[in-house]
Amino acid sequence: MRIAIVAGELSGDLLGSGLIYALKAKYPNAVIEGIGGPKMLAAGFHSHFPLETLSVMGLVEVLKHYFEIKKCHDSLAEYFLKQPPDVFIGIDAPDFNISLEYKLKQAGIPTVHYVSPSVWAWREYRLAKIARACDLMLTLFPFEADYYHQHNIPVCFVGHPLADAIPLHTDQQAARKKLGLNTKGKLIALLPGSRFNEVTQLTNTFLKTANDLLKQQADLAFIVPLANPKIKQYFIEQIPNELPIHLLDGQSYEAMAAADVILMASGTATLEAMLLKRPMVVAYRMANITYWLAKLLVHIPYISLPNLLAKKLLVPEFIQNKVITENLAPEILEWLNNSNKVQILQNNFTKLHHNLKQSANQKAAQAILSLISK
Repeated sequence: MRIAIVAGELSGDLLGSGLIYALKAKYPNAVIEGIGGPKMLAAGFHSHFPLETLSVMGLVEVLKHYFEIKKCHDSLAEYFLKQPPDVFIGIDAPDFNISLEYKLKQAGIPTVHYVSPSVWAWREYRLAKIARACDLMLTLFPFEADYYHQHNIPVCFVGHPLADAIPLHTDQQAARKKLGLNTKGKLIALLPGSRFNEVTQLTNTFLKTANDLLKQQADLAFIVPLANPKIKQYFIEQIPNELPIHLLDGQSYEAMAAADVILMASGTATLEAMLLKRPMVVAYRMANITYWLAKLLVHIPYISLPNLLAKKLLVPEFIQNKVITENLAPEILEWLNNSNKVQILQNNFTKLHHNLKQSANQKAAQAILSLISK
């Protein structure tokens, strides 16, 4: 059996590696090739191009690398058309993969797209192209599958690998000991984002909020996991002298597990915080022109994954001009001082965790193998 997979970034590499192990459990001698990163390579994958070829964010960066990306696209299309795999799986990277899937599907090669583009939020016109390009869509979240069912596009909800990897109950004290932190007292984690532009938008407000909280509750401690040295250096330069704060190189999972409450940027990390059952306050701020464009184009009731999954407001979220200390600090104090409210939230998070805990790698592999057998 020959299986083609193209992953576009590190998150896709993680999904791809789990999928490869699940496929090889059924077909140990399967040849699996395309584009992948270190985790996929460790699983026995052959990559025709480095993962970094496709790991390009932002319009300017994409334009700068356009010819390199197009050469990669055309080369893969030519290779797989000459040597057709039993199935092609595009993991995320929709602009690259859906175009490639369309070419291969026209040649009779079964195609799967793993991780739905956010068509349910904006650019719904992409549905027609997805329908022409994909024999099967694999989604991480149930509301995405519902959306594709409504539009008569073959879909399978497989769950989220993070929900399989993170236990239903995590040991907060063990996480604190691992980080060398005091096991007593209230701890707040600040997660201003993993991208530099996110961090510059939120850092000062997050630090001002921490300072305000400390004036109201002097026993509070703060922990901040920072994604890379550039972000860490920027963050350090913004910290007020009087604010006691513990900085980490990465280790966002451990920081969230150790915390009582998390103040965080909207993004995938909110899903991880939900699976860890930690109360959170979510914020997001962007350039004003980007925000006004987003208001015109994006049609979703919430910005954070816990609220989108629950289809109701479970955690407070603030965007743009509402990201101010006067809004953030009271919500954090409410989580710190209202144990009944926290228990209700954790019960809701546990239900959502069960919904996403589907043995995603195995379910995705089975859906793909069923498509091949047809």
